[in-house]
Amino acid sequence: MPDHGHTGRRAAALAAVPTPDDGVRLTDVRVWDETTRPTGPRPDPARRYTPREQANGRHLIDVHDHLRAELAQLRDLIDQVAAGTLDADAARSHINTMTMRQNNWTLGAYCESYCRLVTMHHTAEDAMVFPHLRRAEPGLAPVLDRLTEEHHAIHKILERVDRALVAFVTDPAGLDDLSAAVDLLTDSLLSHLSYEEHELVEPLARHGL
Repeated sequence: MPDHGHTGRRAAALAAVPTPDDGVRLTDVRVWDETTRPTGPRPDPARRYTPREQANGRHLIDVHDHLRAELAQLRDLIDQVAAGTLDADAARSHINTMTMRQNNWTLGAYCESYCRLVTMHHTAEDAMVFPHLRRAEPGLAPVLDRLTEEHHAIHKILERVDRALVAFVTDPAGLDDLSAAVDLLTDSLLSHLSYEEHELVEPLARHGL
């Protein structure tokens, strides 16, 4: 039997705090209307959570923090290439570091790897986590539907990044298009991750992964 934490001595208020959206946007393009996002049932403010439930709630934030860090590194790579601060020989010496300054081919390979990481994360949520939450808490259905729609929209942006990468590797003049695509990915992904955490961290604590 799971310990729901109402009377357990070690139970405490939920410590996993969703990441706030700072409202900063790099582009004027909006792929969705943030004002129409539904919200789920509000949790009981008096509820207490066991250490295991705390960990369940924190897991989503940890995964998202990794995606945020990788996104920041992706942006740094593009900035370094755009600045042209290193020649090819010096760039190759950084090939095994996460904040590499390197040639266009390696930048492209890194960007593609990140795009796959985001896609895998969203696929896992859509295939496993969301159906579980939908069964456990039907009131979350509108939120889960919206999150799935946003996953599809982000995948389209990732495809745009891929296309921009192909063009950039063959023609350095394509750097502006690549930067614009990554800016749009940044706006959309950070907004989405914050919204998802705000709506799902507490339900995941109660219902598990």
